[in-house]
Amino acid sequence: MKKLLILSGKGGTGKTTTAAAFIHFANAKAMADCDVDAPNLHIVSSMDEEPIKKDFLGSEKAYINSEQCIACGACANHCRFDAITRENHVYKIDEYACEGCGVCEYICPQKAITLKQDVAGLQQLYLGQKVFSTAKLKMGRGNSGKLVTEVKKEMIAHAKEDTELAIIDGSPGIGCPVIASITGVDLVLVVAEPSISGLSDLKRLVKTANTLQVKLVVCVNKWNSSIQNAQAIEEFCKEEDIPLVGKIPYDKTASKAMNNGKSIAQIDCPAKDALYKVYQKVMEILL
Repeated sequence: MKKLLILSGKGGTGKTTTAAAFIHFANAKAMADCDVDAPNLHIVSSMDEEPIKKDFLGSEKAYINSEQCIACGACANHCRFDAITRENHVYKIDEYACEGCGVCEYICPQKAITLKQDVAGLQQLYLGQKVFSTAKLKMGRGNSGKLVTEVKKEMIAHAKEDTELAIIDGSPGIGCPVIASITGVDLVLVVAEPSISGLSDLKRLVKTANTLQVKLVVCVNKWNSSIQNAQAIEEFCKEEDIPLVGKIPYDKTASKAMNNGKSIAQIDCPAKDALYKVYQKVMEILL
C-alpha cells in the first residue's frame, strides 16, 4: 500500500480541499486525517457509518480526592505551574495548567493527590467499504505527535490487503504532528500558497522532508492570485530539483462546494480540472 501525505505550510492553503478531491478521484479505500488539532476531512468524506470511538490517553495529570483533602494548601504552595487553586475552601487542579510533575502528590500529607493518565483526545475509526481514521486532540494537550502516529496505525491496521493507495491529510506547519505524519509515507505533496510567507513555508517543509529522506512534490494553489509569487515558487522548485506537479487557479466555486460539505471533485469548475491533472501527475510519480 502506497501512502500519500498532503501537507501545507499554514492553514487555509487548500490542503484538505486537495486531499478530499484526491480521495474522490482515486476512490481511495484508506484515508486518515492527521490534523488532530483541527480535523475537518470528515466533513467532506461522506462516511455513513457510525465511528468506533476510543479515548486517547496522554501524559499523567494530578487529581485531588476531595474526601481525603484537608485543605492544608501544601500542594498549591509548592506547585510551580499555579495549577492548583482554592474555591470555597476546596482545592482544585486546572487540567490545562497541570504538567504532571508529581510534586503535589509527593508533598500532600494526606495522600489525597494521585497522578492518573489524562484523556488527551478522542480517536474515531470508520469501517466499511472504506477505512477512515481520524482524531481530535483536547485543547492544551501536548501529545499531538503521538496521537498522529496512532491515527496512522489504525488506518494501516484496518486497511484491506488489496488496498493500493492511502491518502493522508496532514497538519499545517513543520511541528511534531507533521514529523509524525511524514514518517513512513511514500510521497509528500505540498500545497503551496503564492505568497512570500508561502515560499518560506515551502522551504521549511522541503528541509523537513529532506531530513526525513522522503520524496516531495509541489503544487501551487490559487496561483493566479499572485503570479509573481507563483513564479518564485516555480523557480525555487527548479533550483532544488523538486517536481512541480501543477498550478490550480483561484476559483470561488471551490469555496462554495466546501462550504456545502462537498469535494470540488464532485462539481464542474476550473479548479477541479486543474486539480485532476495534478492528481494524475502525482499518481505517475507515486505508483
